[in-house]
Amino acid sequence: MTEPALILDAINGALADAGLRAEDVDGLNVSSWVARLDSRTVSQWFGGRPVWTGTSIPGIEAVLEAAAAIQAGQCHTVLIATAQCGEYTDRDSTVSWTRPQNEFVECWGLYTAAEFALMAQRHMHIYGTPRAALSEVAAAIRSNGAVNPDAVFYGRECSPAEVEASRMVADPFHLLDCCITSEGGACMILTTAERAKDLDVTPIHVLGGALDRQGMSYVTAPVWERYGWVGRRAAELTFEQCGLGTKDVDFAEFYDPFSFEIIRQLEAFGFCKEGEGADFVLEGRIRIDGDLPVATNGGILSYSHAGVVQLLQKPLNAVLQLQGRLVPELTLHEPKVALATNGGSGALFCDVMALGKEPV
Repeated sequence: MTEPALILDAINGALADAGLRAEDVDGLNVSSWVARLDSRTVSQWFGGRPVWTGTSIPGIEAVLEAAAAIQAGQCHTVLIATAQCGEYTDRDSTVSWTRPQNEFVECWGLYTAAEFALMAQRHMHIYGTPRAALSEVAAAIRSNGAVNPDAVFYGRECSPAEVEASRMVADPFHLLDCCITSEGGACMILTTAERAKDLDVTPIHVLGGALDRQGMSYVTAPVWERYGWVGRRAAELTFEQCGLGTKDVDFAEFYDPFSFEIIRQLEAFGFCKEGEGADFVLEGRIRIDGDLPVATNGGILSYSHAGVVQLLQKPLNAVLQLQGRLVPELTLHEPKVALATNGGSGALFCDVMALGKEPV
């Protein structure tokens, strides 16, 4: 399939799911990686009517931008869609976006896995974080994907021992500590709470959100002492906006590019103290039957990592989980509040948002 075909398929699916028509949409944020589709081009698909257009990368930042535009009265129904396919053709190397051609980066082979590995190594040195904790994270998330029929790695169960047995990529990351590469598309629709009441859906509310940016990804050196807690401010602002805290979160669609990032986010956001993330995960607490299930659809370690699409996957799966629409093995018992994130320490950015069944 082509990227335009994937985007159109995702758009039609989201509109049908919400019981909306194309003419109901008056806001667009649509883009793709290879075909370079943009919102102004796609507005022709919607009849060339006047519409609001977003400029943020499709993911949490695009959701927050659209929510702000709706709140400000610039539009009432925004469609966010993206797709990526046809980019990964050089199978002898990692995908292009993980090895940017930046000075002081390319010449040292400092690709994405190595950037994040430096952060993990520093944490392990400071806090004594054991290798077993990383293996538990990877196995827990991949186990979710193994029972999700929509996941790329459906049926591929994974144990901590298998994670450690997989080949080394960038110490301490073995192959199964690293997210996958796939292709696909996604679409999400936001509207006002009033309009959502008239639709045949279970509306999910944006409760709060914030962005943390500390520099250009894969350009600035990933120094733990400077960037290790990126996202902490964003999480604090998110909780402050909705009057909630970590104890109110029922599950977390944390960004999972590498196993260590889950441990880091647990500590950065206050689910446990600094240096205690390893104990948190080794107690089984992020498993689907734990008290804070993480990446409940299998995440980008197992479900899908379709380029930029995976950024939108995080809030999108939070919605599906809150609506009770995952397979029974992955459906939580009456969850009310979710936390979703994008980015991580090696990328020098981390976006956070809270979603819930009820407004606050």
